[in-house]
Amino acid sequence: MMKKVKGKSEKVKMKKVLFFLYLILLTSWGVFGETGGADRISADKIGLEQVRTLALANSRSLAKYNLAIQNSLLDERSRLYSNLPSLSLGASASIGLWDARTASPVNPFETFSSGANFRVSQKVFEGGKTLIQKAINQIATESARKDALAEYFNVLDTADSAYYAVLEAVAALEADEASLQTAEATLAIAEIRQASGMINRGDYLKALADKEGRVNSRNQSRRNLTLNITKLKAIIGLNEIPALEPIDFDGYEQLILRLGNITDEDADSIYEELWKLLAASNPSLAKASLANQRAEKNLSMAKRNYSPSLSASFSTGFNFAPEERAGWSGGSISLSASIPIDVWVIANNVEKSKLARNSAALDYTSTESNLETELYTALINALAQAGSILSSRRSLDYAEKHFEFVMERYRLSQSSMTELGDASSLLITSRNNLIRAQYGFLRSLSKLRSMEAIDNEERLTGILLGE
Repeated sequence: MMKKVKGKSEKVKMKKVLFFLYLILLTSWGVFGETGGADRISADKIGLEQVRTLALANSRSLAKYNLAIQNSLLDERSRLYSNLPSLSLGASASIGLWDARTASPVNPFETFSSGANFRVSQKVFEGGKTLIQKAINQIATESARKDALAEYFNVLDTADSAYYAVLEAVAALEADEASLQTAEATLAIAEIRQASGMINRGDYLKALADKEGRVNSRNQSRRNLTLNITKLKAIIGLNEIPALEPIDFDGYEQLILRLGNITDEDADSIYEELWKLLAASNPSLAKASLANQRAEKNLSMAKRNYSPSLSASFSTGFNFAPEERAGWSGGSISLSASIPIDVWVIANNVEKSKLARNSAALDYTSTESNLETELYTALINALAQAGSILSSRRSLDYAEKHFEFVMERYRLSQSSMTELGDASSLLITSRNNLIRAQYGFLRSLSKLRSMEAIDNEERLTGILLGE
C-alpha cells in the first residue's frame, strides 16, 4: 500500500520570480557578455515548449537513432531484393596469336571471336528461411524505432530538468538576495547598538558573520545559476538564451492538493492505471519484447538449416565469330539442390539459439521488474513532493510570522542576536524547502511522462487526478 501523505490543504501564495532582477543580474555578472563575439541576452521570453522543441532539434543522439532507423529500412530492402531473380550480363572476346600445332603465327583477325550472355537465377525453396529472415529484419527496424522513441523522451526529460534547474536557481538567488538584505539591516542595527554599548562585541561579531555567510550563499547561487544556464544553452543549441517564462504553480494546485492528501486506495488505483499505460507504450519494455521475438525467429531460422534448398537458373548467349561459328549459343535451364549432412553443426547452432532465446526471455522479465520498481518509485516521489509542497508552504508561513515577531522584539532590544539568527535560519530553510519541493514535483511529473511515453501532459494529469 502507498504511504499516505498527511496534511490539510492550505494555499499560501508564493512570491513570483522577479525576472526583471534576473535579467539585470545576468547582465551584471557577464553571463552573456558584450557585443563583439560574446553572447547577449534577448528581451523576448522563451517557454518550456520552445525549449523542448529546440532540444529535440539540437539532439545529436536522437539524430543518430533516426539514422539507425533508415539503415534498418535499407537492410529490409536489401533482403527483399535478395529474394528477387538475380540478373546478370556478361561479355567476352579473344584472338589467336599462333597455331599450337605448328607454332607459326596466325592472322589475329581470322581467329577473333566474341560473345555475350544473359543469365537469370532464382531461389526456389529454402525451407521457409526467407519469410523468417524478413520477419527478423522487420523486428530489427521496429526495435530501432523504439530506441529512437526512448531517446526522444529522454531528450524531453533532459530539457525539462535543465529548464527547471534555471528557474530553481533564479528562485534560490532571489531568496538569498532577500536574506542578504535582512542580514544587512540586522547588521546596521547591531552597529548602532554596539556603538552605544547596548550589545556586547560577541553579538556584533555574530551579526557580521551572519551577513558574510549570506554574501557567500548569494555568490554560490549566482554560480549555480550561471552553470545551469550554460547547461541549458548546450542542450537547446543557442548562443544566447532569452528570459525563461516562469512556471504557473497555480495551474498545478488541484493536482498538488490531490496527490499531497491522497489515500492509499487512490494511490494504488493510480499505480495500476499508470502500469497499464506503461505496459502498452514504454519503449524499453517494447524493445525487450521485440528482442524476445527476434530470439524466437533466430531459433526457427537455425532449425530450418536442416531443410534442403533448391534453386533454378536460365542462361543464353550469342557468339560473334567468323563464318559458321557465329550465332546463338542456345539456352539452358538448370536446377540445383543441396541437402545438409553436417547435422552436428546445425544441432550445435540450434542449441546456441535456444540459449539466446532463454536469455532474451530473462531480459524481458528483468526489464519488466525494473520498470515496476522504477514506476513505483517515481509515483511515490511525486506524492512525496506534493506533500512537501503543502507542508513547506505552512512551514514558510509560520517561519515568516515567527521571524517578523522576533525581528520586532530585536528592534525593541527584547530578543538577542542568537534568537534573531535562529529565526532567520528557519526562514531561509523553509524558503529553500518550498523551492526544492516545487521543482522536484515538476521533475517527478517529467519522469512519469517519459516512462509512460506520453506527449500530452494533460493526459498524465488526468490519470493522476483519477479522471
